[in-house]
Amino acid sequence: MIYTVTVNPALDYVLQLEKVDRGEVNRTNNYSFLAGGKGINVSQILNQLGIDNTAWGFVGGFTGKELVRQLNQKRIVNDFVTISDVTRVNVKIHAQKETELNASGPKITNQEIVAFKDRLNDLKKGDIVVMSGSLTPGLPADFYQQLLPTIKDAGAEFIVDTTGQALLGTLSYKPLVIKPNHHELADLFNTTFDSSDVMLEYAQKLLKKGAQNVMVSMAGDGGYLLTKDHVYHARGAVGTAVNSVGAGDSMIAGFVGTYFKTQDPKESFRIGMACGAATAFTKDIAVKSQIDAVLPQIKVEQIS
Repeated sequence: MIYTVTVNPALDYVLQLEKVDRGEVNRTNNYSFLAGGKGINVSQILNQLGIDNTAWGFVGGFTGKELVRQLNQKRIVNDFVTISDVTRVNVKIHAQKETELNASGPKITNQEIVAFKDRLNDLKKGDIVVMSGSLTPGLPADFYQQLLPTIKDAGAEFIVDTTGQALLGTLSYKPLVIKPNHHELADLFNTTFDSSDVMLEYAQKLLKKGAQNVMVSMAGDGGYLLTKDHVYHARGAVGTAVNSVGAGDSMIAGFVGTYFKTQDPKESFRIGMACGAATAFTKDIAVKSQIDAVLPQIKVEQIS
């Protein structure tokens, strides 16, 4: 089983109008409420790939109930901890420019944290836990790291989709895969790259620090996968990028879901690249037909 973790999900209130006049009453052309969260995005792609998964996290209040209702409607299996505070609402205004108003999120009590950690008792060997997204107020900054010993003791694998020191702090626990983009990789080592060879040298350092696989995404320029034995390159798919939200989550979902079935990092990389591109080419998280349409473009070559 794959478990996705979204500790700070949101109900996105999306408003569409031609323009916003500051200080005036503005009326929308359309609006919608959408369940949002990076782990939830991963679950959506896993569902499209036919991979069993369960969404974990915290939800509360009437917004939390609506979020769960939407996940149930999409047939995303979920087992959230119900909290006393209210799931946040993020406002997305689509007008002359896109404007986002993101709430910080609910407070989580110690009792609710314990209830969440009890979920980890269900883990068994071969399971994979995908943790992604921002933390809520009150959760310790090392919350994800606190979960890693239990996950590893169960014989399960994990992915933490984060950056900076928070990412480096997970490497000693040997994450299944990490996915910095080329800018984030440079920032990890406080440097810049003047060639792909130099970039790959730094990516190798992450393998030496403990990562089992390293994917370096480069947006339209494709990406690289480094394993303990080989380096692979895939060119980017050709298409019009209309959405950056969820593309990275989709790439992780494609890799993790395929690896769960095949244990083949090269094929997992190919599917991950296709999922990421398919989401980038649509206004929402990609569906299977869109992934299948992009997949023939993804050619993976071994370069070392």
